[in-house]
Amino acid sequence: MLKKFVCIICPNGCEISAELEEGRIISVQGAGCSRGQEYVRQELINPVRNIASSVLLEGGALPLASVRLSNPVPKSRIFDVMDEIKKAKLTAPVSIGQTVIHNVLGLGSDVIVTKNISAH
Repeated sequence: MLKKFVCIICPNGCEISAELEEGRIISVQGAGCSRGQEYVRQELINPVRNIASSVLLEGGALPLASVRLSNPVPKSRIFDVMDEIKKAKLTAPVSIGQTVIHNVLGLGSDVIVTKNISAH
C-alpha cells in the first residue's frame, strides 16, 4: 500500500511517499532530509499532536488564559485531553509555564499557561 504525505517539519513541504506491506514500512521516498523521513515514520507508527487551547480565568484582566501541552500526545487521545482542558479553571494572576494539569490523563504531558495575565 502506498501512502502519501506532505512534510510539515520545515517550509520545504516535501511530498513524501511511504510503501507499506503487512503493516511494515518498506520504503520512504521524497524526503529532502532525515527529519522528513522521521516525521513520516512517526505518522505511520504512532502519530502524535500538540494542542493549544484556552482555560477559563476568574478575576483576570482577560477572561481566558492560553494553554498548550508540554509534550505531544497520541493523536487518538486529542479529544480526551481536550475534555480535561475544558474542565479546568484558573484564578488570576497566572504566569507563563504555570502548570494547569499535571500529567494529563497519564500521557506524560502537562497543560501549561502560555501568557502572563494579571488580576484585575
